[in-house]
Amino acid sequence: MISVVIRNKNQEVALAFLLKNLRERYNDDIDEIVVVDNLSTDGSEKFAAVYNARFETVKEFSYGGSANFAAQKATHDVVVLFSAHSYPVSHDFFKLIKDKFRSNNNLAGLRCLHSPNDYRNYINNVSSQDDPNKSGLIFSGSAFAKAVWQKHPFNENVSTFEDKEWSKRVLEAGYKIDFVPAIFSYEIKRTKAQEFFRFKNDIIGNYQLWHEDVSIFSAFKGLLATSWRLKRGFVLDLWYALKRFLYTIKFSFNKPEKF
Repeated sequence: MISVVIRNKNQEVALAFLLKNLRERYNDDIDEIVVVDNLSTDGSEKFAAVYNARFETVKEFSYGGSANFAAQKATHDVVVLFSAHSYPVSHDFFKLIKDKFRSNNNLAGLRCLHSPNDYRNYINNVSSQDDPNKSGLIFSGSAFAKAVWQKHPFNENVSTFEDKEWSKRVLEAGYKIDFVPAIFSYEIKRTKAQEFFRFKNDIIGNYQLWHEDVSIFSAFKGLLATSWRLKRGFVLDLWYALKRFLYTIKFSFNKPEKF
């Protein structure tokens, strides 16, 4: 049986669409929907009620902590994870997940497909054992076995990449994590402040998990590379803005025949 758990904070529009999608297209494939909410101040709770989803509040947010909270609140064998800004697309999304778990008792988790990189790794058979970063669990658009989580909960001390850290541990414990050709969409627009927050966590997470070190030299190198891209992008944008302007003027004097 499948529990769908959705992590959410102030995303009522995206959440409402995800819930509508789940209820209208996949209602017979899922056994419960749980919204794990981090103190939203919008109408998220109202939409959860409209679509008969259980609404649970996590007050102290951390990536690993919210993942464990989500797993605790799910009551069924297989937990399918979404962020509010993602949603399943393929018609057999949950059926494929169920079939995978039924066919392998040693399966800890499944990574669904949402990007060209995911699809390439799936087609090229890049296994999670070879690359737990590219082929391991991702918190949005993945599924895991609750029985495995009970033995190996998410690490609440990592700043981010709680999904990748979990993948490494369960693989080392002898479990399997596979791709499944169940397709979902991941759609989000972050503010500059949100992007910077993510950047800080990624710096820490990459150091903790993949041992990617940083230095003053690499910081300056990153600054110079970013400055060059911005300058080059500005020049190109200005150049094509000028070309569009000149073409529009030219067109206004030499219009083709209408049909």
